[in-house]
Amino acid sequence: MLKAVKVRLYPTTEQEIALAKSFGCARWYWNYALNACIQHYQETGKSLKLSVYKAYLPQLKLEHPWLKEDCYSAVLQCVAINLNKAYTNFFEGRAKFPRFKAKHHKQSIQYPQNVKVVGDCLEIPKIGIVKAVFHRPLRVRQSPRSGNPPSGLDSPIFGKLKTVTISKTPTDKYFASILLEIDGDTGQHSGDKTLGIDLGIKDFAIVHDGKEVTKHSNPKHLKRHEKNLARKQKKFARKVKGSNSRNKYRKLVALVHERVSNSRQDFLHKLSRKLVDESQIIIVENLNVKGLVRNRKLSKSISDVGWGMFINFLDYKLKRKEGRLVEIGRFFPSSKTCSCCGHVVDELTLDIREWNCPSCFTSHDRDGNAALNIRKEGIRILSMDGGNPVLADGGCVRPPTRKGKGQRSMKSEAHTDRR
Repeated sequence: MLKAVKVRLYPTTEQEIALAKSFGCARWYWNYALNACIQHYQETGKSLKLSVYKAYLPQLKLEHPWLKEDCYSAVLQCVAINLNKAYTNFFEGRAKFPRFKAKHHKQSIQYPQNVKVVGDCLEIPKIGIVKAVFHRPLRVRQSPRSGNPPSGLDSPIFGKLKTVTISKTPTDKYFASILLEIDGDTGQHSGDKTLGIDLGIKDFAIVHDGKEVTKHSNPKHLKRHEKNLARKQKKFARKVKGSNSRNKYRKLVALVHERVSNSRQDFLHKLSRKLVDESQIIIVENLNVKGLVRNRKLSKSISDVGWGMFINFLDYKLKRKEGRLVEIGRFFPSSKTCSCCGHVVDELTLDIREWNCPSCFTSHDRDGNAALNIRKEGIRILSMDGGNPVLADGGCVRPPTRKGKGQRSMKSEAHTDRR
């Protein structure tokens, strides 16, 4: 399996200049190849193949010698491959159309080979030996199967190095994402529960294990930094464009956004790890986040909470321990269904947090009842067809009529195990 390790880099001033040149060459070639693809499609109606704009490189290096002098050749090859992947993802509906890159945003380059781990440093072609900070010891070997890696969270990570992606954030911090091929997860987790999770805004996650319900409150990361962000944005807007003072405050605004992003990821990683350690199967709803953020009153809160990122974290962590993530259909009435008798109420507005079943007169907490219903529905799906979950991914949820073509559900926000 593949595992990515992200480390912080501390390049010298000369190395920062060399990295800036590499970023510029990769960005220029991306924009050149993307423009060639767009023009070719406008003229012929067909997309340009990878081999064609890859073959532009030798002539471009003769016309622009700095492409050869300032950038490692394999980096430009990776740019062409990544552009081809971007087009493939666009045509298959997984991403938007590729965009031109600017020097004012996050910069990144990818090295597919010849990067070495030397002690607590990385040796990078045409850059040199760059100081790095590893949170865990890294042992790179030639063969991914040679020797047995030791277990334990503090043990070194053993694996074969595949690629290294170096990036620069808007706050001028450098990172390297090292992709390794390893034998398996080094940590062994023994949790065997089946959890149903209802995601919300007031309480981020309401978890039901079949016996009791646990609520995890929403930290509201953006709200805690809103005043600070507004103050810095106000000062930034008053600066003259192109001045050093404006560039200084641009970094200060970017630093606030970075703190919000880091605190959100830290919370989601810790909570997802806790839930995965306790369970073997986790059941969630397939939420239509893109549709929910159209609500102008809740859009900021929904964007800040990070439901899609949380489901992705659960997905890959469960796969490492051979667990399963099951997503039930988004049209399943989890909140309006009585978990005792199965009665479905006609209407249940968002302001109603507790309700009584008109059939069996059971009092329900809205979120706890929804989490239990999600768990029951997931277990029912797993018991059908030999344990293969049946999801509403692209399925017909409203049959076509004479006046309309019907409606088909959206694709899942996170990849789901469908074995």
